[in-house]
Amino acid sequence: MQEPTITLVVDGTERPVSIDPRTTLLDALRDRLSVISPKKGCDHGQCGACTVLLDGRRTLSCLTLAIAKDGSEVVTSAGLPVADRLHPVQEAFLEHDGLQCGYCTPGQICSAVGMLAEAEAGHASSVTDPGLDPDERIELTDDEIRERMSGNLCRCGAYVNIVAAIREAARSGERADAR
Repeated sequence: MQEPTITLVVDGTERPVSIDPRTTLLDALRDRLSVISPKKGCDHGQCGACTVLLDGRRTLSCLTLAIAKDGSEVVTSAGLPVADRLHPVQEAFLEHDGLQCGYCTPGQICSAVGMLAEAEAGHASSVTDPGLDPDERIELTDDEIRERMSGNLCRCGAYVNIVAAIREAARSGERADAR
């Protein structure tokens, strides 16, 4: 029996791929399309190493069936740089040594980009002040960042630097908004 073909827009490039209907997005990316920045960590949605941006939202690609995402836009950490310039979150990770072995870093970066967008859109977390006016900007304190990034694990324990990098990226975004 012939495998169905779907099309994914991966890091800005339309990519047709034939897959078994049971194939996860992670396996389609890595095994069929040779996109290796999302990593297979636990393969159970517990570590976050496979995090990508799917249609602008952070997603665990190991838990997502590829066939259900035909036509979707997938952005990996490799697709974040624009015109040979790193994304501000990537720059902040480098500046603050937000990585050690680097295995979790692509997922951490995609998750950070997604969570910054979620916070900017006003999506509350479990530590967001419940009395916050809906029109008020969510302050990304270290507790807020840690809670929002809690689905991404780092076996090396680079959390202090990861939080510092995200805090810096959030502040640089605020400065950009002020211009």
